[in-house]
Amino acid sequence: MRGTRLWMALALLLALATVFFAACGDDDDESAGSGDATTATEESGATGQDFQTAEEGVLTVGTDAPYPPFEIGSPGRSNFSGYDVEVIEAIADELGLEVKWVDTGFNTIFRDTANGQFDTAAAASDIDARREKVVDFTDPYYQSATALVVTEDSDIQSIEDLSGKIVGVQDGTSQQEYAEDETDAAEVRGFPEGPNAIAALNTGQVDAVLTDLATGSVAVQETEGIQIVQEIPTDVFFGFAVAPDNDGLREAMNGALRTLKENGTINELYEKYFGTSAPQEVLEGTNELLTDD
Repeated sequence: MRGTRLWMALALLLALATVFFAACGDDDDESAGSGDATTATEESGATGQDFQTAEEGVLTVGTDAPYPPFEIGSPGRSNFSGYDVEVIEAIADELGLEVKWVDTGFNTIFRDTANGQFDTAAAASDIDARREKVVDFTDPYYQSATALVVTEDSDIQSIEDLSGKIVGVQDGTSQQEYAEDETDAAEVRGFPEGPNAIAALNTGQVDAVLTDLATGSVAVQETEGIQIVQEIPTDVFFGFAVAPDNDGLREAMNGALRTLKENGTINELYEKYFGTSAPQEVLEGTNELLTDD
């Protein structure tokens, strides 16, 4: 009888243990399930920010190339490079994503980003209130200045000399807006790409070109017979555009940008492409601070 009771006690203990471990197994399964839902975030840069991209594991980036030194060459070619390109590639690396570049027109790039054709747009894009009616922007990664580019034999030496002249700009840029609002040019002629405006200057179709200082500097180095006669400081900063309903991706990109600023990557890329250190306004600035101003 004592043996039977002992066997029954052991059987009861075994049953209870089975139920206990089964329950633990259920908890583990649930944890694994929730882990699967956040694995992409945890493995994509440890930003702690949930985000979504149109294609799993891929950051689809709209751009408008070429626009050196920000976009050099064309997407899909092995030598496609530039400041924007390297910053985006570094952000994607922090987030554990591959990058797919899509070349498009600058005039439609923000609308297409808002509509979800791209996860983000990297096209030397100014952060401004007008564009933020369509898209949101990340924190800044570059501070812009404007260059007045003319031929070496031109009598134009400053913005004041543009009265009655034809000024070339890239369509949709802050330089176009500046030329229309701040000069007395007889005509502000837009071109689909920045290099097109420089080519028009060389062939006499325009009297001067307003462009980003870094872009103008590259054009002067690569094109004979043109020069920069005036540099115009601005409070313009570049950011990467993101659809307004994709706060998670924007904040994940901001987290990656903060890392790149803190570990010296942004400063290294500034030195590489612009020959100078990144300004504190870029290293410490946020989109909120810029738009609040």
